[in-house]
Amino acid sequence: MRIRTALVTLLAIALFAWFLSRANLKAVGGEIAHARVDLIVWAVLLAAVMPFMRALRWRYLLDPIGPTRFGPVLRATILGFAALALLPARAGDVLRPYLVARTEGLNGASVFATIVMERALDLIAVLTLLAAFVWVFDGRAILPPQLLAPIQVSAMVAAGVVVALMAVMWTLATHPERIGRLVARSDRLLPHRVAHTLGRLARTFSEGFAVAREPRDLAIAFVWSFPLWVTVAVPTPGGIGSFHEAYRIAVTTFFRAPNNAAVSAALVLHAVSFSTSVVPGVVIMVKDGLSVAGLGRLAGAARQEGTAGTDEMPVLRPSGR
Repeated sequence: MRIRTALVTLLAIALFAWFLSRANLKAVGGEIAHARVDLIVWAVLLAAVMPFMRALRWRYLLDPIGPTRFGPVLRATILGFAALALLPARAGDVLRPYLVARTEGLNGASVFATIVMERALDLIAVLTLLAAFVWVFDGRAILPPQLLAPIQVSAMVAAGVVVALMAVMWTLATHPERIGRLVARSDRLLPHRVAHTLGRLARTFSEGFAVAREPRDLAIAFVWSFPLWVTVAVPTPGGIGSFHEAYRIAVTTFFRAPNNAAVSAALVLHAVSFSTSVVPGVVIMVKDGLSVAGLGRLAGAARQEGTAGTDEMPVLRPSGR
């Protein structure tokens, strides 16, 4: 894990250095100095709304598993996205379901499955917005002709993957007991106890897709995906280097923006996104007596348990006690 973290860190540094090397830093500073403050304020406000929207949508995905309260779901969402920004290895994606399972008394594997469903809905929303841009808002007139065909092909391939993924999730949701028994049959190859543990985990994980059996909740969660992505259509805030270079390439290629302007916009956007994810998380961490290291240990506990625990949430004590 340490080697992987070091490699990812080096990659981020290299990408960020490459990103800056292709710009005139003095000109970039001038672009940032003359940025419209009102638009930055709006970006901050919209980004600050995102955790509330995500928590609201997530509750619809969790509803078939069991009742949840908005406060704990929002708290887990804020801490999860802070962990994505502050910790390596996508720690927030395991921390969020772990916290909700503990505080709300739900099965961890089932809650983790809702994160997979959430990602699928995000992908569908992004593809739908891309299609709307190209076909409804005449993006074909903006995009370079040589890029239009590859974008359309990749979008169709991604759409096929989404359809297949949704079919798999529907199968898991409608036949959790059968899936569990099927996995448990691996006792022919594995020790009996291990096979039946895997079977039980497969069943509870499949139950996390129960929203696929609830058209109303699934439809509401899907609809909420669009304002989420329209509000702040940027990747994970912790994506230092990768986000900046991807943004620069996108706006200079698709919208023919000047390179220095693209670099300055990427820096400002990432700063807005990063700060609105980290600051609320730090506030909660201070309130709970958690340090960044403590948040990392909590994420490590989530991985170790495989998000399968349903015991009471352990008391979070200030670091150093």
